[in-house]
Amino acid sequence: MRKLNIAGQTVPAVGIGTWHMGNDTEKHDEEVAAIRTGIEAGARAIDTAEVYGDGKSETLVGEALKPFNRDDIFLISKVKPDNASKAVMEQHLDASLKRLQTDHLDLYLYHWRGSIPLEETVAELDRLRETGKIRSWGVSNFDIPDMQELVALPAGGNVAANEDLYNIESRGVEYDLLPWQRERHIPLIAYSPVGGLANDLKTSMLQDATVRQVAQRHGVSTYELLIAWAVRDGNTLVIPQTSNPEHMRANIGAAGIELTDEDLAQLDKRYPAPTHRIPLDVD
Repeated sequence: MRKLNIAGQTVPAVGIGTWHMGNDTEKHDEEVAAIRTGIEAGARAIDTAEVYGDGKSETLVGEALKPFNRDDIFLISKVKPDNASKAVMEQHLDASLKRLQTDHLDLYLYHWRGSIPLEETVAELDRLRETGKIRSWGVSNFDIPDMQELVALPAGGNVAANEDLYNIESRGVEYDLLPWQRERHIPLIAYSPVGGLANDLKTSMLQDATVRQVAQRHGVSTYELLIAWAVRDGNTLVIPQTSNPEHMRANIGAAGIELTDEDLAQLDKRYPAPTHRIPLDVD
């Protein structure tokens, strides 16, 4: 099973995303079962955010984690831009910790850039790291100019990860952002590795003939194949979301799929790597 190092911890390269989970009470039991199935299948990283369902996702995750040893879980949540100030960030972190039923996060992300000065947000994230309420901090939806500005700040070198949209149809980050992050040992957390909810009507990759052919060669679904593709570099954590326990088990198992040079060449021909800078995709 492919793994990577993130914030000083080694975790399997496929984790659990929870965007849009916790909103539907009729799906509650299935969603709890899906998260637990993922952990039992080997997942360790779980990604959520205060903005997901106004805290309902965090509450769901907190319940789902009850049977497990907290030290075995790499727990990620995010602060939304309006709450990323020195004045209020800690109280929003405390609210997230309460919903998650834990005393710390392994990684706390600044969800996207807002109007609060980046230097203020980074200084407060680093202060919270020193309190022990978060073990590390990072950012989300940051492109290379944002990252360059970030690391130039006094505490910016402590950034542990950047979470961006990344999949075989959306490879723009490969041109400059991913090489830049690799040089600095800053892993990517990839959301929407098989397409985001907002892009479901536009995506073709799940039904694409080339993707299907490579998936069939490995005896896996196109979902599993695309997840395996996204983690092929050993520096990426992907966080696919599903409320279906069986689908969750398959997602986590995709970390064990080894793509050949032939597979990668065939997929690259169908979905070429970028040859110029492309603005960051956001879902």
